[in-house]
Amino acid sequence: MLIKEMTSDYIDEVKKMMRVFYASPCLLTNGSEEIFENDINNCIGDSPYLEGYVFLELDKVVGYAMIAKSFSTEFGKPCIWIEDIFFKPNSRRKGFGSKFFSFLENKYPNCIFRLEAEKENEAAIRAYKKYGFSELPYFEMKK
Repeated sequence: MLIKEMTSDYIDEVKKMMRVFYASPCLLTNGSEEIFENDINNCIGDSPYLEGYVFLELDKVVGYAMIAKSFSTEFGKPCIWIEDIFFKPNSRRKGFGSKFFSFLENKYPNCIFRLEAEKENEAAIRAYKKYGFSELPYFEMKK
């Protein structure tokens, strides 16, 4: 698997995957075309907050990820939020997620990594724990 920065060449393919991902039970919201456009434009533009990646296998796009950057005052270091990580069904359980997490750890040493998962998504939670993630007992709110 090859990890590449998201570029305008991948917009259509990433949007298709986002539609599937956001319609799944993995997320609380279904997103919208406007949100997908905004997210992708920030990934391929000059936003200092959001980065996008595509995963390629034999020159075919098999997944994508988006990360957001912030600072955690609780942990006293930069924070990398893994906002989206999606692999097409035939590309799951091949170690691609592990490769991506290693890529992030090498690219962003001395950072804390965070992500969210639906409690019902037991397979993803098992995988994240295998990669070293642990649960935080927070009640999250938004406005």
